[in-house]
Amino acid sequence: MGDFADFQRGQIVGARLAGTSVMEIVNLLDVTRAAVSKVMNSYTHGRISSAKRNSGQKQKLSERDCHTLKKIVSMNQRSTAA
Repeated sequence: MGDFADFQRGQIVGARLAGTSVMEIVNLLDVTRAAVSKVMNSYTHGRISSAKRNSGQKQKLSERDCHTLKKIVSMNQRSTAA
């Protein structure tokens, strides 16, 4: 599935949802039948590529928090060294 751009995956899903047959999609978009099946299978099971971009754990600290933490750590290192 990684071989297709988001636009082409969207074309496949859109055409299929509009009632176009798999073979018509194959001929129109010049893709394989297996590719159409794989894209549609991913779509129906909720695994769309755009979901990957938002995956992962959210940041615990904001930029401001990181800046403050760095400041505290550097101050502690200076006081420990002196």
